[in-house]
Amino acid sequence: MRIKETASLLLYNHHDACHPDMDAPSAQLQQDLRNATADALSKRRPVLHRLSADTAWLLQIPRPTTATRRGGRFYFNILIDPWLSGDQIDGHKWFSRQWHAEKPAVPSIAAVEELLRETEILASGLRLGHGRKSNAEDIGENGEWETLVDAVVASHEFTDHSHQQTFLQVHPDVPVFAVEKAAAMIETWNHFRVVQLIQPFPHETSDWHATSIPPLPEWIGISRLVSKKDVGPRVHTALLITFNNTASTPPPPAVKQALSGHTRYGTQQFYNEDNDEEVGEAIVYTPHGIPADELSFINSVSPPIRTLALLHGIQEVYVGRFGQINLGARNGLKTQRLLKAKYWFPTHDEVKYGVGIIGWLLRRKYSTVADALREEVQKSKAGDDCRRSAGDGGLDLFEEAHWVDLKNGESRVLL
Repeated sequence: MRIKETASLLLYNHHDACHPDMDAPSAQLQQDLRNATADALSKRRPVLHRLSADTAWLLQIPRPTTATRRGGRFYFNILIDPWLSGDQIDGHKWFSRQWHAEKPAVPSIAAVEELLRETEILASGLRLGHGRKSNAEDIGENGEWETLVDAVVASHEFTDHSHQQTFLQVHPDVPVFAVEKAAAMIETWNHFRVVQLIQPFPHETSDWHATSIPPLPEWIGISRLVSKKDVGPRVHTALLITFNNTASTPPPPAVKQALSGHTRYGTQQFYNEDNDEEVGEAIVYTPHGIPADELSFINSVSPPIRTLALLHGIQEVYVGRFGQINLGARNGLKTQRLLKAKYWFPTHDEVKYGVGIIGWLLRRKYSTVADALREEVQKSKAGDDCRRSAGDGGLDLFEEAHWVDLKNGESRVLL
């Protein structure tokens, strides 16, 4: 089942169903929405929320059944590049200062926590009964709500990705996983107790488990890829959030022996029941884009990784001598074709209000996935290397792109 509802409908307005002024049809609609949401959550699949029109995301990954069997929380919650309020300044105001043109649907970390509580209540309600209390209602020792955010990820040091005003709203106990310069900057804020450096994907072993650095659970890994073609600041990068939350089984003897030197792995691995081969799933997050061919290795790693979702923008953005900083729809389409991602969502395409030198130098080339597809069709007609039919106006190709225009405040269960 696919659902795509705004966050306000999905998780906020369920209280209105009990409002005394709500008419019966409206109350029934809200109850039906809650029931549909609960049904989707029961499938134990990840949920992706777009928190703003730019590039702030919330990823909820269901925990393994072994972790929830005795009342543990249903989801492991990862915040990605949250900039939810205020302006962002890189360097100095005269150099680059920007504001959101569209108010983020989830405008604060407190609102994120409320969203997480409501989701957890819905998910916990599936397991309630016999008078059991929802584990979303647990209170901390100080009498306040404990945070439900499990990790924050910062993909770049630029302040639209590592936004201090937003980050400082996050509970200091939440671990932060950041790239080099972002980690160094975040540590100077003296707020978070744990700031971990995101490591490059281990090409030498190709095993994503090596990216499960503490305090991540061993069934989740976070790694980074940097384009070899980047000149100047490391803009064209990708983050891989890889996970396997399926039921665990002991590894075959040969695999167990091969992993014996890796203390992180222990004695359990997750496997595909059909062929005893473990299959991880990945969210590939590349807000500025990375040349598609530099991701080709993902299709041949062992244990295998299946790309569940690609987050890649569609606008081409150029800034003075830095050249192209956002690779846009054409590269996104190539990337999706290569990875065969089940979903392709837009990110980092908001046309923000801005002032400063960068604002004067910035140029955008507006394009759509349909534009990229038309260009692909034209090239295929001119060459012999592509025999795919364009169908009725390219609609067949459009469906193959798996493009989902998830907007500010919308959510999607990733089936």
